[in-house]
Amino acid sequence: MVDSSGQPTHGTADAATPLPLAVTLLSARDLAQPKILEHETGTLKPRETLTELVVSLGANHQDANGALQTLYSGDLLDARRLRPGLKAETYLDGDRLTALSIRAESDRSLLITRDQNGTWEATALNARLTPSYKRVAASINTSIYETARSLGAGDQQVVDFADAFAYDVDFQREIHPGDKFEIVYETYVDERGNPVKTGNVVFASLNGKALSRDFYRFTPSDDQTPDYYDSKGESATKFLMKTPINGARLSSSFGTRRHPISGYTRLHKGTDFAAPSGTPVFAAGNGVVVRANRYGTYGNFVKIKHANGYETAYAHLSRFGKGIKAGTRVRQGDIIAYVGSTGASTGPHLHYEVYIKGTAVNAMALKLPTGRKLAESPEILAEFAERKADIDHIRAESGAEFNQALLVSATTHQP
Repeated sequence: MVDSSGQPTHGTADAATPLPLAVTLLSARDLAQPKILEHETGTLKPRETLTELVVSLGANHQDANGALQTLYSGDLLDARRLRPGLKAETYLDGDRLTALSIRAESDRSLLITRDQNGTWEATALNARLTPSYKRVAASINTSIYETARSLGAGDQQVVDFADAFAYDVDFQREIHPGDKFEIVYETYVDERGNPVKTGNVVFASLNGKALSRDFYRFTPSDDQTPDYYDSKGESATKFLMKTPINGARLSSSFGTRRHPISGYTRLHKGTDFAAPSGTPVFAAGNGVVVRANRYGTYGNFVKIKHANGYETAYAHLSRFGKGIKAGTRVRQGDIIAYVGSTGASTGPHLHYEVYIKGTAVNAMALKLPTGRKLAESPEILAEFAERKADIDHIRAESGAEFNQALLVSATTHQP
């Protein structure tokens, strides 16, 4: 928005949607001699640049580049992170761009206006959002994904839920019809009460044949690293991930087998996960990459050295992750490569191996060391108890059933 002298002012708007430009973007001189501006709206398509979109909405190339450069140079928009679906609105006098509105995020819009001297000015409009929470819980019929999505949870909430349990559960083999789950996640609504976006999962619970466990999202004040902790304050994080890939199907287990290509019977030293080419492969734990290159029948191959004599290996990869090479230090969950079918492979899959002091072991049967235990830091454990009580109160208000004596005890910790 601009004042009477044509200078931009900062402000907020409902759900970051600007007022009509005829009201907000015209100077006193413009109002004295009003012009009817053409208005076009469009959506960014896959493989389309933002400049191409703005030009397709009627602006000439020079104006489109000038307006967008104002955003990029002011760090208001990162051209590398644009996604299909982004919305743009142009206001035109012929092919002369007068103003441009970009819906950058669900709660943020960007306005680029042109003053009488032809200089572009950019303004960010942020929505006034109110945080809230939503709880979904049900028995699983087909999959957690389908059931949670049918109840209104988004893809990100299902991914966060899976991340919390990634160290304990093989979602392909250990989830059964009738198992129960619960997810509580953040939501944000605008001033009219309309949902604008969702946030983090703050509670995840699974009650099934393979495992029954609850996790609470908590950020300790000493290290400021968010993680999921069970009711005792023990981190969900393990030393190594059980499956360093999402959405894959276990296609071949550790053990003696007849090799599908050579025909020889020998020890299969790893676990195979069938997945489409290009599926991201994650570092199973913190460590240092000791090799990332072509390696015989393994094809494209990555090996990581971890603490305490552990090593993990990843084979048949289509390509390596950005910056992955020998000597690179990685953290658990970093993308190190992508699924492929290089080397001696009958189809796209990840071949995953775990070694302890040079000996291959069955990754699916490992009992791995746990992460942080808050009981070792009494002050931090007390912080966690307060946060856990807050989340349990939110759950109770949303219909979760508790032992009433325990709930009364828990709610006494609330501030």
